[in-house]
Amino acid sequence: MIKLFSALILSLFVSLSANAADYSDGNGYTTIKTPVRTSDPSKIEVTEIFWYGCPHCYQLEPLVQAWKKDLPSDVDFKFLPAVFGRGWLAHAKAFYVADLLGMEDKVRADIFNTIHVERRNLNSEDALASFFANYGVSEDEFRKQYDSFAVNSRLKQADAKIRAYGARGVPGIIVNGKYLVSAQTANGNENIFKVVDFLIEKERQK
Repeated sequence: MIKLFSALILSLFVSLSANAADYSDGNGYTTIKTPVRTSDPSKIEVTEIFWYGCPHCYQLEPLVQAWKKDLPSDVDFKFLPAVFGRGWLAHAKAFYVADLLGMEDKVRADIFNTIHVERRNLNSEDALASFFANYGVSEDEFRKQYDSFAVNSRLKQADAKIRAYGARGVPGIIVNGKYLVSAQTANGNENIFKVVDFLIEKERQK
C-alpha cells in the first residue's frame, strides 16, 4: 500500500512538472518583444489589463481576487484599465477616481455587478457621479476628480504602457513587463494563474 501511494504521488508530481514544462512562448503566454520597465525592480510585477464593461473580465474577477489574497511578499499586483473603445473611457476614469480617493477596493465589485448583473449603464459622467454618491462622494468632488490632471495623466500613462505591452484585448495579465497571459494563450480562464505562477517562478530564478 505504501509503495502504491508513493507511486501515485510520484506520478502526480511528474504530471504537474510536465504540464509546467509545457509552458513556453506561444503556449501558455506570449513574450513581449521589448520588456516594459516595472514600477519596482525589487518586486515581480503582475498587472491585469481590464475593462469594467468586459464580460470576460467580470468572469475572471473571482479568480483574480482569490489569487491575490495570498500574494508572496516579492510580488506586486496592479490593475490597469484599458481604453480600446469610446465607451471605455468613462470606466477607466472611474477606476482612477476611485483609486485617488482610496476606495477602488470598495467599489470594484459593485461596479462590475451594477453593469453585468443589474444591467445598468455606467458609461457617462452623470451615471458615475450618481453611483459614487452611494459611497459618500459628493457630485462636486467626483466631477472635480473625474476631469483632474491626475486622472488624465494616469490615463495617458496607462495607454502608453498598454501599447508597449502590445495588448489588443482584455482581460490580459502582464508578468514583470515581459509576458502576456490571456484566456486564449492559457487555454481558458481557469489556467491563467497557473501560467502566471509559472512565470513568477521563472522570474524568481533569474
